[in-house]
Amino acid sequence: MAERSDEKELLSFEDFFTSQYDHLFRAMWLLTGSKAEGEDLAQEAMARVFERWSKVRSADSPASYVYRVAFNLNHRRLRRRRLQAEKERGTYSPPPSASEARTEILDAIARLPRAQREALVLIEWLGFSAEEAGETLGIAPASVRTRIHRARASLRSELGGSDE
Repeated sequence: MAERSDEKELLSFEDFFTSQYDHLFRAMWLLTGSKAEGEDLAQEAMARVFERWSKVRSADSPASYVYRVAFNLNHRRLRRRRLQAEKERGTYSPPPSASEARTEILDAIARLPRAQREALVLIEWLGFSAEEAGETLGIAPASVRTRIHRARASLRSELGGSDE
């Protein structure tokens, strides 16, 4: 095994490129359906591997690494295209900034009924248990849990969250 490790360290980028490029190019051509895009992805992946060759060549599988780089490049390319298409259709809305998101959340909380808002603040912000919140509000712990459940459902609905 030590002999194989030494061979890997002696592998030059030129030898790696020669042994891998055609396979990588064909795989990217098949993946994209375009010879030109396949070639672009293969070349970009090899260029990135070349920049990191001193580390990549000692990896367990430099070939796996170059394929992962190429797949990631393709994923980014597809994402950019999707976002561009959304912008052109007018269906794209950029994610809110942190301050915009915070304001949106605070506004949504402010619109909750007072009882739900109080329970939410006690449980989520102050870290009270349902029993402690119930004692503070003068209601049963089960009522606190009901208010929290309804508050969360309202916020999920209003803020576009998942029902999970």
